[in-house]
Order: sequence, then structure tokens, then C-alpha cells
Amino acid sequence: MAIDIRGKSIAQLATLIQGGVLDPVEVTEQTLSAISANPDQTIFVKLTVDRARAEAAASSRRLREGRSLGMLDGIPIAWKDLFDLEGEVTTAGSKVLAGGLAALTDATVVANLKAAGMVAVGRTNMSEFAFSGLGLNPHYGTPANPHSTDGHRIPGGSSSGAGVAVASGLVPVAMGTDTGGSIRIPAAFNGTVGYKATRGRYPMWGVYPLSKSLDSLGPLTRTVQDAVWVDAAMRGRSVPEARRADSLDLRLVVPETVFFDDIEDGVAAAFEAALRRLEERGAIIYRRSFPAFKALFDLMADHGPLVAAEAFALHRQRIFGAEAAGMDRRVVARVKLGEKTSMSAYIAILDARERMIAELRTIVAQDEVLVSPTLPLVAPHVAPLEADDDLFVKINGRTLRNTLIGNFFDWCGVSIPCGTGAAGMPVGLLLSGLPNTDEHLLGVALAAEEAVRGGSQ
Repeated sequence: MAIDIRGKSIAQLATLIQGGVLDPVEVTEQTLSAISANPDQTIFVKLTVDRARAEAAASSRRLREGRSLGMLDGIPIAWKDLFDLEGEVTTAGSKVLAGGLAALTDATVVANLKAAGMVAVGRTNMSEFAFSGLGLNPHYGTPANPHSTDGHRIPGGSSSGAGVAVASGLVPVAMGTDTGGSIRIPAAFNGTVGYKATRGRYPMWGVYPLSKSLDSLGPLTRTVQDAVWVDAAMRGRSVPEARRADSLDLRLVVPETVFFDDIEDGVAAAFEAALRRLEERGAIIYRRSFPAFKALFDLMADHGPLVAAEAFALHRQRIFGAEAAGMDRRVVARVKLGEKTSMSAYIAILDARERMIAELRTIVAQDEVLVSPTLPLVAPHVAPLEADDDLFVKINGRTLRNTLIGNFFDWCGVSIPCGTGAAGMPVGLLLSGLPNTDEHLLGVALAAEEAVRGGSQ
């Protein structure tokens, strides 16, 4: 009898593949069939069928010959449409790039995971040019949040298709990018794990940029352990360096500034319940104010967002040229905001950022991890956001607010499902660490995951 792989984690699939119970070719064919048969055809913008079958066949041969590349050999992966795949056009969720030249080579991280034996099955949908936290896309459609029982709710962005692909059980891992929350937001809205690495942890060659001062990468997975394995392979490691922390040694700090403003009751309740479960297992939890977080938003009010300034520099010719007519009007409007940031203001933002990151290092200890709600709300319905641009801007800002703090301060972060809020929609708990403390953060996340989830995965 065929084994149904839908919804299985990397660890579960790896056990079956390495044990000879499942063949990578069978895994790939099931994956491609499930994606093609799924009622929501907006999750992927392109399936890489020929490549997937060739990589699966190569994996199958290695395993038959006793030459396994490790736990990821034969595991399917989906790539956000920002990553170059050899022979494919990277459209960044936009029709204006659809007629461009195909990539001559894989992005470096794509090549690294191919070298670990992973099978690239397709490119996932996203917010156009990665410039929205909601995941709406007027060109390729908006993937539906699979947890909604009362209509079309947003998937979160910009890694919208990645979040839905994992949450729907179509793939065990999908790669995302995160400039203001684009991994952690869809992870929280869709009830998956999302790991945003410290900026610069992985090579960025072959990844279409939005804001080079803020862009970071990471996987959306079903478990923290899966994210740890993928993280190691993305850096060319065969063995992960992160080790599970002792739950009795967890020192977690709840930031009381900004993160809880305008929070939904259901989200707050799910978060506080997760904190109680962590405390019951021995975690030490502090609550502390962080004036730097308010100062960040004051800085943005004075000089404009850093992301808008850098996106404007990248897309200036495009938004003032003929291509603008073929772009999402909301993306065009947001990019144009960057024009208001002068060179002196841009330099002031960078100077303030460097100073504020240094100040936080004196306030947060290296072994401390911040714990907060990933988002202050559950996924809202799509229709009102499509109909009202002012509402779109308001909800987009509210959605990005908690997560963009981590990008500005160069934190690493892991969002873990911690319960449900209104309408039974998923809620995420965010663990955040200081820059380049990724191994410690992942170790804490490994130790905390069961309690955060309430004992279920």
C-alpha cells in the first residue's frame, strides 16, 4: 500500500527514505501530483517538473548504491520566486519580469541544498517584489489560508505561497526571504515554523533583493528540527551546530514596549497560555520595557522607513516608467514613499541603527532570548483589503509592526505556532535573538517547541 506523504515533516520523510521504505522518485511524484490536484492553484507560480524528476532519480540511485548525502537526500523543497533556479526566469511575483532572461545558474543557497540532495519541485507565489506583509498578488492570485473556515483569508507575505505550501502539507519545507517579517508573518498566519536567520548568515548571490540592509533568508517548515537541518545545509554543513538547550536554562524576556499595542484578545490569550506552559517546564521569564523600540518608530516617522528608501533606489526607473502600469498599484505607492527620504536622512537612519544595535547589546544578554507574539492579529479576510487601499495600508503596517523590529536590529527569529485566536485561526509565538546568536536561538527553540505548541506538533 502506498504511503501518503502529505503533511509529513522532513524528519518523518527522511526516516522512510533512508530506511528504504520510500523512494525519492515516489516522493517527488506524489508531491507534484498533490500540488497539481490542489484546489488552490495560486500557491505555486511554476512547477519545475523536469528538474524535480531528474534530481529525484539521482537521489534514488545514490540511495540504492549506498551513497546517501544525508538526511535531506530526496526531500522535496519549494523555492520562493526570488531565488534563481538554473534555466528559470525569476519574476519576484511580478509580471514585468516574466519576459526576462532565464537564470544561467542556481542561487548559491539553491546550489547548496541541491548538493545536500534536496529536490526542487517549484517556485512559490509571493507579494510583488516582496513589498507587503499581507501576501496579496493581483498578477498570480492570492493563496488562500488553509486554516480558514469562513472565507478567503490572507496567507501573509511576502512569502505567501511558501507558508501555504507547508501548511497545506504539499511540501515539508519552502524557502522564504524576510525583509520586514516575510518568513515569520506567513508562518504565524498559517500555523507553521518560520526561521529568519541573522542577515548575512547565508550567501545572497542569486536572490532578488528588496533592501540589502535588511534582507535575510530562512525556511518555513513543520518543525524546528527541520529548520535546523535545512539551516546547516544552506551553509554547506553536513551536521547542524545548534543543540537543544536545557529547558531549565531558558531565560526569556518579554518586551512590553510596542509588541502588545492593539493586540487581539485571542492572540494575547494564546501567547500568555504558551508562556505559562514554558514556565511550568522551568523557563525563567522576565518582562521588560525597551525604549529603543519606540525610538525606532519615531525614527521612521522622522526620516521614513529604511526599506522604502532602498526599494525606491532599486525600482526608481521602473515606477516612473512604462512598467509601473503593469505593477500592483499598492507596491508602486509604497515604493514611491522612499523618494521622501533624502540622502542625509538615509545616512541618519543608518547611523542611528548602528548605535541602537550596539545599545541593545548592553541591555540584552547573549544567553537571553526575547519572546513575544509574532503578530498582534490573526489572518484577516482578503476581500476588504482588496476593496480599500487605506485599509490595506493600515493592516499591512499593523501586520509588519512586530516583525520589522527584528529586521532593523539584525536579530534572528523563530516563529512557532502557539494556539489559535479568533475564528480558530493560528497564532504564532516569536523567539528572537541578538545578531549572530542563531545557534543559541535554535537551541532554545528546539527546547521550547513542545511547550509552545501545547504538546502537539
